[in-house]
Amino acid sequence: MSLTSLAAKTKIERLEPEFWWIGMENPNLQLLIYGQEIGDYKATLDYPGVTIQSVQNVENVNYLFVNLQIDKSAKAGKFNITLTNSKGKELKYQYELKERRKNSSNRKGFNSSDVIYLLMPDRFANGNPENDSVDGLTEKADRANFDGRHGGDIQGIINKLDYLQDLGITTFWSTPLLEDNEERGSYHSYAISDYYHIDARYGGNEAYLKLSKECKKRGIKLIKDMVFNHCASAHWWMKDLPQKDWVHLHDEYTNSNHRKSTLLDPHASQVDKIKFSDGWFDKSMPDLNQQNELLMTYLIQNSIWWVEYADLDGIRMDTHPYNDPQEMSKWGKALLKEYPHLNIVGETWYKNAADIAYWQKDALNADGYNSNLPCVMDFQLFFAMEKAFLEPQQWENGVVRLYNSLAADYLYKDLNNILIFSENHDTDRIMSTLDGDLDKFKLMNTFLMTTRGIPQIYAGIEILMEGKKSDGDGKMRIDFPGGWEGDGRNAFTTDGRTNKENDAFNFLQKLLQWRKVNPVVHTGKLKHYIPENDVYVYFRFNNEKTVMIVLNNGSEKQELSLDRFSENIKDFTKGYDILSEQTIQFSNGKLRLNGNTSMVLELK
Repeated sequence: MSLTSLAAKTKIERLEPEFWWIGMENPNLQLLIYGQEIGDYKATLDYPGVTIQSVQNVENVNYLFVNLQIDKSAKAGKFNITLTNSKGKELKYQYELKERRKNSSNRKGFNSSDVIYLLMPDRFANGNPENDSVDGLTEKADRANFDGRHGGDIQGIINKLDYLQDLGITTFWSTPLLEDNEERGSYHSYAISDYYHIDARYGGNEAYLKLSKECKKRGIKLIKDMVFNHCASAHWWMKDLPQKDWVHLHDEYTNSNHRKSTLLDPHASQVDKIKFSDGWFDKSMPDLNQQNELLMTYLIQNSIWWVEYADLDGIRMDTHPYNDPQEMSKWGKALLKEYPHLNIVGETWYKNAADIAYWQKDALNADGYNSNLPCVMDFQLFFAMEKAFLEPQQWENGVVRLYNSLAADYLYKDLNNILIFSENHDTDRIMSTLDGDLDKFKLMNTFLMTTRGIPQIYAGIEILMEGKKSDGDGKMRIDFPGGWEGDGRNAFTTDGRTNKENDAFNFLQKLLQWRKVNPVVHTGKLKHYIPENDVYVYFRFNNEKTVMIVLNNGSEKQELSLDRFSENIKDFTKGYDILSEQTIQFSNGKLRLNGNTSMVLELK
């Protein structure tokens, strides 16, 4: 019996999570039950290996929290949870414990061998126009409105997985897909109104399961974007909160001051810290109080549920520092207890490495804090890349910005587990920053794909898509040409791209396909040399291979003396440039460089 039909016959309107699994490391499971005066009921069950540890009432009589213990003897199967009130009325819910996937706990998350493709589903491809607008969900499709829903969906993504595989992508990250039932601007889905259901306008839970399976067929890993700092004002519980402190309520609307520095600042005032952490991200995004134990358990279980249900390879946590640091440390620890090799990346939007490194798991922080967040986002390097290729070299400008950014790597606990990127859905498109310069595109992507960390690219970079945040997010996040039937051209195909776009696509494809099979740039050591005359040289090397990367950010041809790099060149006499597909001899001790070009030399 479905939950919908059950709710029609009983007062149980919601029970979350709707099912669970046997064989979890943590034997405890908290059930949230919602219904009119459901708090007046007592819960019982009779199933081997499953016991009710406690039943917890809260100030809102429409909620009941039932705490189960599932020991290792429990078998997969279904059983009734019976709720009985003082008048003897019974409500029954058939609960199911499922078998876990084989070796589920040992799943391997995304890592530095991967290249991640980020996309915003509403703006990528429309695979099923019939779900563009859905009854019961407020905002309807309006492709003429830059800030409206355009109809991109999960089936559209599935239809383009072969395209991503051909490009050389190994990991896929979508911005949130969970239901966002706000009246306006719901296309970005960062205001979540239901934590257990994929938005029906994207295709619902079944479509997401299909996406996961289709990714696995192609060896593509799947990252789910999660948002725990805030929910949507349209979330179902906002109409009837379980407890007054479920969210941070204020006498009058209080926005976050967005000063992330207050968390790390030893001199910060308490009032500023509280306004940052307890203020709302936006008027449509109530701030969740993660110090509420019932809520935090709910969020932890929700994460585990999605990893198990959708066979995820990773999680990206939105606005990570906005969350309660101590509670999110517990969240990370709980996830890694169930999935020790899962990777989790947090959005750590700071301008300097010291602040970013603080949030990486096992960082040597002076205050002893451990985030239990394995992967952080290198915004410092992003800001360096925004400017590095547009400037001539000076003491701290030009490609020296890249050198200086990486020189701060001593701060990080795990250099291989850092997400690196030149743009994402919240920033200017890098090709707008580079004014459409194809040579600079090639320099930048050569660096991105050969330095340390996990490269992430944003949908459309491969066809030089542009967009400026100053024009508004909706205009910046334009549709991928060819993702909709009737589009003027289809840039997913060679024929649908311009010569310049094909040049960019082919260049990036060559880099990605090469990177995929070269562990030396996944986990090899990095040694770099102070840039001179707009030329930045660095090496990636391990016991099997040495690769020399040369970036000439100047417009003039140069002749580079190789003597300076002898500690890495050693006895090598030539290099095969994977970009030009030419072998370069080192016999005269010189290397000729064209202006605004890069070389990736496999040393022989």
